[in-house]
Amino acid sequence: MAKNPAREARPKFDPKAYAEQLIPLLREIAALPRPDAAALQQVLRKAPKDGKGFFSRSDLIAGFRRFCVDTDFGIDEKELLQRLKRKPVRTQSGVTPVTVLTKPFPCPGQCIFCPSDVRMPKSYLRDEPGAQRATINKFDPFLQVWNRLSAFYQLGHPVDKVELIVLGGTWSSYPETYQRWFILRCFDALNEFGTAASEGAGERQARVGEGMDFLDLDEAVDGNGSSRRYNEVVKDHLKRGLKGSLLAEIEEATWEDLSAAQVKNESSACRSVGLVLETRPDCVDEAEVVRLRRLGATKVQLGIQTLSDEVLAKNKRGHDSEATRQAVGLLRRAGFKIHAHWMPNLFGATPEGDRQDFQRLFGEAAYRPDELKIYPCSLIETSELMQVYESGQWQPYGHETLVNLLADCLADTPEYCRLTRVVRDIPSTDIVEGNKVTNLREVAERSLQNRGQRCRDIRSREIRAASFEVSALERRVLEFETEVSREMFLQLVTPDDQLVGFLRLCLPFAASFIEELGKSALIREVHVYGVSAELGERDANKAQHLGLGQLLIEWAARLAKQAGYKEMAVISAIGTRGYYRKVGFQDGVLYQHQAL
Repeated sequence: MAKNPAREARPKFDPKAYAEQLIPLLREIAALPRPDAAALQQVLRKAPKDGKGFFSRSDLIAGFRRFCVDTDFGIDEKELLQRLKRKPVRTQSGVTPVTVLTKPFPCPGQCIFCPSDVRMPKSYLRDEPGAQRATINKFDPFLQVWNRLSAFYQLGHPVDKVELIVLGGTWSSYPETYQRWFILRCFDALNEFGTAASEGAGERQARVGEGMDFLDLDEAVDGNGSSRRYNEVVKDHLKRGLKGSLLAEIEEATWEDLSAAQVKNESSACRSVGLVLETRPDCVDEAEVVRLRRLGATKVQLGIQTLSDEVLAKNKRGHDSEATRQAVGLLRRAGFKIHAHWMPNLFGATPEGDRQDFQRLFGEAAYRPDELKIYPCSLIETSELMQVYESGQWQPYGHETLVNLLADCLADTPEYCRLTRVVRDIPSTDIVEGNKVTNLREVAERSLQNRGQRCRDIRSREIRAASFEVSALERRVLEFETEVSREMFLQLVTPDDQLVGFLRLCLPFAASFIEELGKSALIREVHVYGVSAELGERDANKAQHLGLGQLLIEWAARLAKQAGYKEMAVISAIGTRGYYRKVGFQDGVLYQHQAL
């Protein structure tokens, strides 16, 4: 099998070897009157690297960190990073997202729209960006987290507040021992990043990856008529990889091991301020909800796909809308943020049916997710949908039809929901039929603007890097009911309707199935937007670290007390426990609590 160039080790940049060029170059950059992309390019052109091309931003940052000990550049690292930072939008929501994938594993579902690349966890394709990073690291959780943190750090992003996003098939179908080990190693990477302790851990991870290279597989299944299905191929490969290897021993961790790593992360330089896990509605019961919480999860990505039982059955989803209703209720009552996945254009769906389905998603009290990914169905060669397509029973919507549908969905999304995606990041080369426009959200928003409307979801209104006056912020409360609670969405907004911060307050109708929560009011999320500021840093033009989080919490406490609740709990992330202690919360087993 040919080698994948992306997997080849890249030589590490040595700033010392380029000292004669880098030091005067950094001085020129420091002398610029203000951050200016055009002026920066002019400076870089004066000193090409190796006589060709430019020094990358990561080269410049590495050089500054190497030489600033002995050389006075007239600016500190923070100022340099502001001049060099790339892709600032990645951390403008207040946290640095680190996405990792679990290894391929048999999936309980039989969905006909799902691609079946046996080198990937079910539903993922090896050409997707996150999947490529996972492949390079052989799905090792420690290395995935470590290398992603390193990439952010080299580009000048803060890495002290991290949202860990674990993707890859159905999390709940993996063995509990693997789940504990996977999350433990993610926390180990956070805790050890940038310290001397990482050296030995890196050597151990190299051994882990030796026996489980899924790129060795090159067998197409399902959609092209092969008799061997995804689960069979992956299961056989897992057995071969485990036989005679260290994996069976290494992929083990106790709850005590994980708890120790979590406690360490509370004061780590890289803290988990959110942990996101992905599962199916029919895998969610009371025991699973408690297990997710013990792992440290604060948000669950839930594959709803559609609320039409007829469409679910035609697509062999394996559950009905009642399973979704129950799962959402359990997760909400336990305080989780609910991040739903919804798919228009499935087999058996129509544009008008999808419009009604979307309206149900927010119109019916049983659902009303906090965040949403919209994934229009695309035809992938290794999916069973290929056979349905070839028989003439299914066709993807045309571009105009799809854009009009999505524009309607954008208009109907309430302001308490965040639309995180409007198209899945599938390379066009993998799509046989279906949408190949990568900026579909932008196209749909433009269509909406042409109607004289605009999207009012969270992502459309968040403050990002804009300046604001704290004294001018307005408080707004949006109330709505679910089947299990009255929800209050508390907002801090600027006069021009930019969202600076919000809090999700759950006022339950009855006691929780989790004894620790009882009848407590429950904070499900506190989020202050703006450029991600490092811990302890204060900047009058940044939304974070101005006491706005505490203001929101005190506001929520007053509302909960007025509503008759005697206690308020919070579903805190591991890395935010210390913060909540400072603002008056006491540790419980799975939550933190405050008497009202």
